[in-house]
Amino acid sequence: MRPENQSSVSQFLLLGLPIPPGQHSVFFTLFLGMYLTTVLGNLLIILLIRLDSRLHTPMYFFLSHLALTDVSFSSVTVPKMLVNMQTWQQSISYAGCISQLYFFIVFGCLDNFLLAVMAYDRYVAICHPLHYSTIMNQALCTLLVAGSWMVVCVHALFHTLLLVPLMRPENQSRVSQFLLLGLPIPPGQQSVFFTLFLGMYLTTVLGNLLIILLIRLDSRLHTPMYFFLSHLAFSDLSLSSVIVPKMLMNMQTRQQSISYEQCISQLYFFILFAGLSNFLLAVMAYDRYVAICHPLHYTTIMREGPCVLLVAGSWILSCLHDLLHTLLLVRLSFVANNIISHFYCDLAALLKLSCSDISLNELVLFTEGGMIFFLPFGVILGSYIRIETIILRVPSTKRLSKAFSTCGSHLSVVFLYYGTASGVYFFSSSWGSKDIIASVMYTVVTPMLNPFIYSLRNKDIKQALEMCVNRVKFFNW
Repeated sequence: MRPENQSSVSQFLLLGLPIPPGQHSVFFTLFLGMYLTTVLGNLLIILLIRLDSRLHTPMYFFLSHLALTDVSFSSVTVPKMLVNMQTWQQSISYAGCISQLYFFIVFGCLDNFLLAVMAYDRYVAICHPLHYSTIMNQALCTLLVAGSWMVVCVHALFHTLLLVPLMRPENQSRVSQFLLLGLPIPPGQQSVFFTLFLGMYLTTVLGNLLIILLIRLDSRLHTPMYFFLSHLAFSDLSLSSVIVPKMLMNMQTRQQSISYEQCISQLYFFILFAGLSNFLLAVMAYDRYVAICHPLHYTTIMREGPCVLLVAGSWILSCLHDLLHTLLLVRLSFVANNIISHFYCDLAALLKLSCSDISLNELVLFTEGGMIFFLPFGVILGSYIRIETIILRVPSTKRLSKAFSTCGSHLSVVFLYYGTASGVYFFSSSWGSKDIIASVMYTVVTPMLNPFIYSLRNKDIKQALEMCVNRVKFFNW
């Protein structure tokens, strides 16, 4: 996202190892053998742990992930080095260099975290042997591995994004800021809209925090459905907080500028939490499908471990999806036009400003972005079609009432989210005021309405709220 009037670097040269002349074939054979030993040895460990039920313990669970990390870490650098040694070509493309750097940091740091996790596992096993199976349960083990993945992905992204701008040549000043035109507000009504959006944002924050607090405090809500709902509330809160405070500040100060770093950060976290909400809605639909269609096996299928894994997987996929689009964007050039016709740094709006070739960005946006959008929607649609089929086989008023009370809130949120988002990104031919209004719906209005939808239509949430209010009254009395 930096202006330039000369061609960008398309490749770099890797000098490689200081190998004496005439010994390339010897070193090539040596490193090839070492790499194949690494791959086969670690894959054998993973296979043995997978096949032997006696190895289905926390220690070997962590060891299998460490083996996968070692294979991946070695595969990031060695194959390219071997190809360069064999072909005598030392070049690596710009995209290849950035990708290699990112995954090198990811797997290098993941090794570091997994070794720490394995040390903690050995500490519990030796120092607290009687409580080992209780402490190192499946949910905690999954959470430790998933947490390691999330931390290293953010760490690698941070360093990669800081480096990418430095790897592009330029001989004029860079774009230091963009201008956000904001909402199409009539003159003289800025204070009215500022008060309106401030009230909506405070309602969003308080409502979603209340949902999280109630689920945390009431043991009756410690179920898979409310576990997923608490994460959705956090995602809604975060999505709104990425956008609305900056918009309110611009409306109040009448300054429309946003720095380059802030724009990239806002775009990154917007895509992250929007994608996370997308995946969580699909996970919640699957949970409702299991609850209604397989009630007798619900507690077996939706155990603590799989629930944690579903949420962790949603986070990891959202991070990877986010990283892909952010890295593709920062390679683009912006020369003259830095005015964003929106109230936040939206990907589609930024692509329209670029003077570079955005064909790859558009291709990825409509293929990978479309898959990320429609596959979870397909899971939701398939789940509810299956639920409807099961219910209609043996129709009864009680069963219909239970299904409606269980799924009604989730369906309302799904229609709000997917209806407005698809209208902006997939069914709009030109960017205009209608698209901005639709964006307000799914970035500001929907996160605000979700707590009301779940609390007003949910008996358990109402009871938890009443209990919380009664506790407060008791202590005050």
